[in-house]
Amino acid sequence: MPKRERSPGDPQQETRRLAEALIACRSITPDDGGAMALIEERLARAGFVCERIDHAGVRNLWARRGDRGPLVCFAGHVDVVPPGPIDDWTSPPFEPTERDGYLYGRGASDMKGPLAAMITAAERLAAGDVPGSIALLVTSDEEGDAVDGTARVVEWLRARGESIDACIVGEPTSSGRFGDTIKNGRRGSLSGELRVFGVQCHIAYPERGRNPILQALPVLNELASIRWDEGNTDFPPTQFQISNIHAGTGAANVIPGVLEVSFNFRFSPESTAEDLQARVRELIEQHGLEHELVWKPVAQPFATPRGPLVDAVIDAVRAETGIVPELSTSGGTSDGRFVATLAGEVVEFGPTNDTIHKINERIRIADLGALSRIYEDAARRRLGVMKD
Repeated sequence: MPKRERSPGDPQQETRRLAEALIACRSITPDDGGAMALIEERLARAGFVCERIDHAGVRNLWARRGDRGPLVCFAGHVDVVPPGPIDDWTSPPFEPTERDGYLYGRGASDMKGPLAAMITAAERLAAGDVPGSIALLVTSDEEGDAVDGTARVVEWLRARGESIDACIVGEPTSSGRFGDTIKNGRRGSLSGELRVFGVQCHIAYPERGRNPILQALPVLNELASIRWDEGNTDFPPTQFQISNIHAGTGAANVIPGVLEVSFNFRFSPESTAEDLQARVRELIEQHGLEHELVWKPVAQPFATPRGPLVDAVIDAVRAETGIVPELSTSGGTSDGRFVATLAGEVVEFGPTNDTIHKINERIRIADLGALSRIYEDAARRRLGVMKD
């Protein structure tokens, strides 16, 4: 095992410095912008055995310290969404900038700030004596297709016969204020692309064609009005939404030949992707549409009930902030869905999510140190080292 060096000093300053270094990496998904090498070098110095599981241009890192159970894993990503119009930013998106107690930059809260906090927490854990093992799973393919990132690492770990006892994902989960929300699960996501075929013609002679927009309207209205399920105590009812519709040539006097619709289900465990697909197909066929329907890869729902990890994170947040966080399964998908197929428990916790994917993304600087302490505390509690 590499020689272990103690992580210096204050969690606040260490985490801030690392967050700034990560924000400075121009890691637009799936590029890591040099962030992975920076993390790997740092964790190796702290005594972690680092292994790269790169695939199809995506960079993935598995770093572990210890060879006995239980294993607590921190999971995160270095990739970010594109910054959008650069001129709309008050400061350059990949130049970390402090203003009014906040650190600004693309990825500040989603999730280079939380990732920095997990790394500094892991360094302190590695520098001491704790039972069990600590690991980090880091990818550059969370904001993109999410095909060659965490999913590949999980497959690789499974092939080696390895498992994870508990995993903390550093997604920005807090809503109104830091520490108010923990995600103990996520809804599933099922997306589809529907093309309805008509016959293009002059709009003054509709009898010579077939308008796919008018044909599709009853189907789309029915899809939007169906009560797919009732959800359960942990999940709201399944929801259907349309994200994009396109038809027409741009001319006002032409009935289009094709209508294209992009749609999505955010579904509870009370429905399966297979059942939703079957019901959509049945409805379309009932209306006799000439169509093509293509489904995208499914993100399955997952949930972790109250237990050792959920309680450990709740107690750590309460000890640091004085807030008792609420449990939630709302929001979008995350890589937690992949880890949940291998880990016994998966919980997501991170900073406020009010600026994620926005212009002038930011994180409160004081929250960086607090996050690092919470992650360390939660890991210790889950490993049985610390109790109230």
